[in-house]
Amino acid sequence: MKEKNKYRNRKIIAGAVGVVAILLAIFLNPESYKTIYIDFGGSSEVKASENNSDAPLASEILEKLEVKGRAPKTGYARTEFYDSWPSENGCNLRQRILKRDFGETAVLASDNCTVISGSLYEPYTGQEMTFTEKTQISKGLQIDHIVALSDAWQKGAQYKTAEERFALATDTLNLIAVDSSANQQKSDGDAATWLPKNKSFRCQYVARQVSVKYKYGLWVTSAEKDAISRVLSDCPNEKATI
Repeated sequence: MKEKNKYRNRKIIAGAVGVVAILLAIFLNPESYKTIYIDFGGSSEVKASENNSDAPLASEILEKLEVKGRAPKTGYARTEFYDSWPSENGCNLRQRILKRDFGETAVLASDNCTVISGSLYEPYTGQEMTFTEKTQISKGLQIDHIVALSDAWQKGAQYKTAEERFALATDTLNLIAVDSSANQQKSDGDAATWLPKNKSFRCQYVARQVSVKYKYGLWVTSAEKDAISRVLSDCPNEKATI
């Protein structure tokens, strides 16, 4: 019961953190946030702006991020963010991300949660991947933190509360199903050291990194900002994700 209450409290705090971040964004740039959908129902799925044309440009949000050097990695551990994938309505976060990214092709087990087959467009490699059984999915796909937790730790997260780090690690905005080998190549790299092989996804990739870092008050290094700016120069109309 204590664990259940602990997780419920974390969810409440995580939701509050997200709302505060959005309200802060509105205060800083009210003209850019005219219509925003805020979900108070407890769902952990990504919610898009009702009118995406009102979302700010990723390049504008990038300019709001603090630029400074990395803090020491000392003390970093994944357990500083979360112990395991949290569950919601009996379905853990990994399976919810798989269901989201497989879309209509997802075939579920009898628990109406576990994805056992399906297809998805893998964003890091640009390949269409098809899986006919659950073991193939387990081996072939990993759930990546678009802003790697180690990178987040060195750019402000170590100074956040445990509840804020939990929110960052389990925020669906920061999670995506990707090819296992591509994810291993990325490791904990930021945009200055790693970008997806699939160039058509790079704009969305860095836009989501910028969005996550802004939402959780993280900074970027000078080299990282330069790398993100170069990517966004090819897609100046790329929107931040709200």
